[in-house]
Amino acid sequence: MSDVARKVELVRQRIGEAAVRAGRDPDDVLLVAVTKTQPIVAILDAYQAGLRHFGENRVEEGQEKIPAVHSALRSGDGHLQGDRHLIIWHMIGHIQSRKAQPAVAYFDYVHSVDRVKIAHRLSHFAHQLGRTLPVLLECNISGESTKFGFDLMGWEQDEARRSAFLAAVEEILALPGLDVQGLMTMAPLVDDAEETRPIFASLRALLELLREHFPAHTWRHLSMGMTDDFEVAVEEGATMVRIGRAIFGELR
Repeated sequence: MSDVARKVELVRQRIGEAAVRAGRDPDDVLLVAVTKTQPIVAILDAYQAGLRHFGENRVEEGQEKIPAVHSALRSGDGHLQGDRHLIIWHMIGHIQSRKAQPAVAYFDYVHSVDRVKIAHRLSHFAHQLGRTLPVLLECNISGESTKFGFDLMGWEQDEARRSAFLAAVEEILALPGLDVQGLMTMAPLVDDAEETRPIFASLRALLELLREHFPAHTWRHLSMGMTDDFEVAVEEGATMVRIGRAIFGELR
């Protein structure tokens, strides 16, 4: 068993234990392996360990890496069998407007729709390609200026922020070519993962608000939790966790 395979097994175990603590089914939590800066060989190791969902932070890195991974798999054990969708590529980082077209072309899922403008751009290119792109709305719950996302710090008490977001969601839901499936957030980097719990609980409550305001729409996912805090995120309802260092080690 490779080092990556051992780490994948440990991460899955920790996800399962966190889910059980919260009275949840561990199978309801999707593990997305974050492969930014990682070499192709590390991704192939993770694939051999059973992972099929991989996340990249930069569109341009994905443009180079995604075809290379698929090529390596096809020329190796043949598991890919010519079907790119046996691997699901998640775009989890900020997307510049000029990168919207390749984001749609190369990625199967986008977690980081952080403004109405980029939603329109992704919709345009998805519609142009005749596809429906699953997306999540990125929410800045912590209020950190270094983070992207809809400004939703204190949304529970701030009617203006809440109303602005609901109006933005209504506009995005009407766009062709997009399938809005839920919300994403990043918690602050802290020494004690417990400090992130209010952030994750707030995002879960926000998803419930969307279910109330847009009952005809299906709201499936909460993408939240990374290496330092994913167990708390799972306890608070995460359906997707984005794990890099716990699988691949420190960034290269």
